[in-house]
Amino acid sequence: MIGACSARVGPRCGSNKALCLLVTTAFIAGVAGCKGDTGPRAGKFDGESALGYATTQVRFGPRIPGSPGAQRAGDWIIEQMRSRADTVIVQSWTHTTADGRQLPMRNILARFRPEVTSRILYVTHWDTRPVSDYSENLGDRQLPVPGANDGASGVGLFIALGDALKKNPPANGVDLLFVDGEDYGSFGPPLVDVLIGSTYFASHLPEPGYKPIFGVLWDMIGDRDLAIRQEYNSVEAAPEVLQRVWQTAAELGHDDVFLSEQIGPVTDDHVPLIAAGLRVIDVIDIDYPHHHRPTDTIDKISARSLSIVGEVAEALLR
Repeated sequence: MIGACSARVGPRCGSNKALCLLVTTAFIAGVAGCKGDTGPRAGKFDGESALGYATTQVRFGPRIPGSPGAQRAGDWIIEQMRSRADTVIVQSWTHTTADGRQLPMRNILARFRPEVTSRILYVTHWDTRPVSDYSENLGDRQLPVPGANDGASGVGLFIALGDALKKNPPANGVDLLFVDGEDYGSFGPPLVDVLIGSTYFASHLPEPGYKPIFGVLWDMIGDRDLAIRQEYNSVEAAPEVLQRVWQTAAELGHDDVFLSEQIGPVTDDHVPLIAAGLRVIDVIDIDYPHHHRPTDTIDKISARSLSIVGEVAEALLR
């Protein structure tokens, strides 16, 4: 695809050298403003800020439900979103695990333009997994996952989106939902003590008849080597939403990241929301090599990846 910038050619000069200099200067300035690997352009999402927010989240330590890190991180997310969104709703409850533990849980719903009926729902999880069960090193499997990509990348994305939406409010209402307890237990089968926050939200919607136009779950979207494929459950349950997201990415020139290839079903927070009748898809790089490992650290994610995903996420809201 050739965009407006790459199709440009230099000015043709006639005998008027002064005019030619003026036109050439304007031409060079225009080219300098075109999209490049590092150059700025209008509407570019602030991936550096998103990475900074993700870094803060990781510094709280593991965000396992009931841990001091989770308490501090949850309080911080609430504080950040209250300074950006129009309304913040905190859903607090206690989850009893299969082995009888009592876990304090919090979903955080940041609402922009809450008075508007036409709404878009974005979802991410903010908790981290208590064990590194995918580690090749058996001795590391009991270590908690730092959750830079799997937990903090979505948080960083959402807070940076909050910056953009506060500065330039959207036409539709927007709900940014941070869910708790996605990664706590076993993905089985059967599922045990996972997808806790999204399951709770699905049965405790913010108002009767809540039906967003569409929804997107953003999970593990900061990987330096980002490659997002079309997840099977999303294709089956909400193909029109998936098409909208992938078409938007292609129009922005990001079809090298949002790939047309399909992957198998992923058990993620969109599943209980789909079961509740919401049209939600999963945008996830499931092939992240540090998934559920102690190496899921902040150096494994990048501002560039967050900028690409953020640009698509913001464009969908506009």
